Amino acid sequence: MLELNKWFFVLLVNFLVLLYVLNILLFKPLLKLFKDREDNVSGALGAAKDMSQKKDEAIAKLNKELADARARAKEAFEKLREDGVNSQKEVFSKAEAEASEILQKARAELKAESGKARQALRADVDKFSDEIVKKLVKV
Repeated sequence: MLELNKWFFVLLVNFLVLLYVLNILLFKPLLKLFKDREDNVSGALGAAKDMSQKKDEAIAKLNKELADARARAKEAFEKLREDGVNSQKEVFSKAEAEASEILQKARAELKAESGKARQALRADVDKFSDEIVKKLVKV
């Protein structure tokens, strides 16, 4: 069986004193160090979550701004396209009007020249008919 002698109590006291000293010198500083490290890690994780959330918000904002910019660009493109089509129609109508005017002038000139040519031919026809009659009468 177990004998309780003086060495047992000496060792027990020695163990308790050593435990007390190690608690003050080693265990409490280590526990404090572990707690500080855990607080730092949890703080860093919280900061990382906040940064991730801010990143997601910034990406969403950037995507929204990009979509708005694309919509504005599309509107500007459509407006410019419509303006281009309108100016093209204007140019074509002006060109058509000019071509029609030139055609009208050419027809009028052609009519005038054909009238002059007919008058000249009538004069020549009268002259030729007089000559033919004179030649026929001579025969």
